[in-house]
Amino acid sequence: MNSNQVEGKLQDIGGKIQEGAGKLVGSKEQEAKGLKNQAEGKAQETLGDAQETIHDATK
Repeated sequence: MNSNQVEGKLQDIGGKIQEGAGKLVGSKEQEAKGLKNQAEGKAQETLGDAQETIHDATK
């Protein structure tokens, strides 16, 4: 695992928590921010996956 994979996964998890907290308190703004963080985290994780694939292919 590389840093983009780890950071992306953490951001995704944090976004899920933020979305859940927003639902709990009835804040559409926090839910939206949580969803945004999840999307950004998944994108970063995908970038990390691609980097890992390239790294493995060049060995």
